[in-house]
Amino acid sequence: MAKLVYDAPPTFGLFHGPHHATNLDPTYAFQRDLMLIEHLDRLGFEEAWIGEHHSGGFEIIAAPEVFIAAAAERTKRIRLGTGVKSLPYHHPFIVAETMAQLDHQTRGRVMFGAGPGALPTDAQMFGLKPADLRPRMEEALDCIVPLLRGETVTRRTDWFELNNARLSVGCYTRPTMELAVTSIRSPSGVLNAGKYGAGVMVLGGVDDASLEHHMANWKIYEETCAKYGHVADRAKWKFTILMHIAETREQAKKDVLYGLEKWIGYSNDIVPAANAVPRGLADPVGYLLEQQRAIIGTPDDAVAELTRMRDKLGGFGTILVFQHDWANWPATQRSFELIAEEVRPRLSNANWLRQDSYDRNAPNQETNRALARQGIVEATARFEANKSGKAAE
Repeated sequence: MAKLVYDAPPTFGLFHGPHHATNLDPTYAFQRDLMLIEHLDRLGFEEAWIGEHHSGGFEIIAAPEVFIAAAAERTKRIRLGTGVKSLPYHHPFIVAETMAQLDHQTRGRVMFGAGPGALPTDAQMFGLKPADLRPRMEEALDCIVPLLRGETVTRRTDWFELNNARLSVGCYTRPTMELAVTSIRSPSGVLNAGKYGAGVMVLGGVDDASLEHHMANWKIYEETCAKYGHVADRAKWKFTILMHIAETREQAKKDVLYGLEKWIGYSNDIVPAANAVPRGLADPVGYLLEQQRAIIGTPDDAVAELTRMRDKLGGFGTILVFQHDWANWPATQRSFELIAEEVRPRLSNANWLRQDSYDRNAPNQETNRALARQGIVEATARFEANKSGKAAE
C-alpha cells in the first residue's frame, strides 16, 4: 500500500466514447447521450469527456466539440472535455481556434483532452499508419498548447504549416483551459502530459498489476514535469473505470447482461487494445470481477474497490465512469444516481457532521423525550393559567 500522499476526496465524472451497439437508432442515441449529460449535471458530477471516432460502428461521435456545444446549452455546472480529440487527423490551428471558441461559449467549462487516435481503422481512412499517430500528436501539441496560451507560433512539418499564427480571439480561461493527455500502457502519454503540464487520463485496468504499472508511469510523469518546470499534481490524475451499481449485487450483475456480449464483440472485433474480454464465457460478469476489470455490485462494493485503488496508488484526483450500454437506460440512470447518493458522499466523508450529530444525540433519547414531555406540560400549564386569568377579568 502506498502512502496516501494526496488525501483530497476524488471527484466523479464520465468517460463517454460513446459506446452504442449497432442495433440502437443513432439519432436517438445522440439525444440520449445529451440526456445523460443533463442527468449527471443535476447529480453533481464534475466533468464529462466526449470521444472522437470515425469507424467501427459503436462509438458514433465524430466531432466532440459539436456535442459539447449542445451539451453546454443544456447544463449549468458540469465541465465538458474532448476525451479525446484525435490530433493527427486535424490541423492544429483549427483545433486551437475551436477550443478557444468553446471556452467562451461555455464560460470556461470546456477542457481539452488530446490523444493520438485509438482505432487503426480510423487512421487507415486518413492514409496514416498507426506508427504515424503519436509523432503527429506531439507535433500538434507543440503548436496547440502555446496557441491556447496566446502565443504566436511558426512551424512547418510534413503535414501542416503555421506562419506567425495566433488565435483570432484567444481563450476565456486564463492562463489556459484544463489540458489532459490519455495514458494507456506505454509511457508516451505521460511523457507528453508532463512536457506540457497537462493532466493524465488513464485508460486501462484497475487490477493490482495494472495499478503498479500506472504508478510506474506516474513516476515518469513526475520526472518529466520536473524537467519542464511543471508541478505533478495528483488532482489532475484521472482514472477511467468500468462501473455499474445497483441496490443488490444480483441486480447489478443482471443489469449488465443486457448489452455486455455486444460490447465484448466490439472489443474483440474492432478495438486494438490487448486483453479484451474473451468471447463465449459462461459467466462474463464473474470474469470481469475476478480479473478486477470492473466494479459491478452495490454502493458498498464500489466504496471498497475505489478505496483499494486510492490506497494502492497513494491518492488521485478523479474517477471517470466508462460509459457503455451494458445496462439498459433506466438501470444506467439509476447506477449514476446511486454513485451520487451513496458512493460519492462516503468517499468524501461528506456526512461526518450529520452522523456525529446523530451519534451524540441518539444515546440520550429517553432524556430528550422526558425534556420534550416536560416542555409540553409547562406550555399547557401556561396556557391554562392565561385562560384562567382572562376568565377572572
